[in-house]
Amino acid sequence: MVPGYTYRCMANDDELRAELERLKAENEALRNKRSGPVSMKVSEKGGLSVYGLGRFPVTLYQEQWTKLLDMAEEIRTFIREHQGQLKKRD
Repeated sequence: MVPGYTYRCMANDDELRAELERLKAENEALRNKRSGPVSMKVSEKGGLSVYGLGRFPVTLYQEQWTKLLDMAEEIRTFIREHQGQLKKRD
């Protein structure tokens, strides 16, 4: 036993169901929160950071963004050709 710790008996089925529902709702809220607006800002080191695509920002320097944007049609073609192999996030 740990001094000062309050021990609790195992939760009953109703409490477990309620906790499961609460966690499911919290998970759904977090999932929906991620699909917010995309925003941009200049990073501390002078790169362009794009927020809202995933958990972390995507940061590239100006010439890297330009090179990537110049490849936009090539990237779209690649995605179409490999659609069966590529996964989508829910």
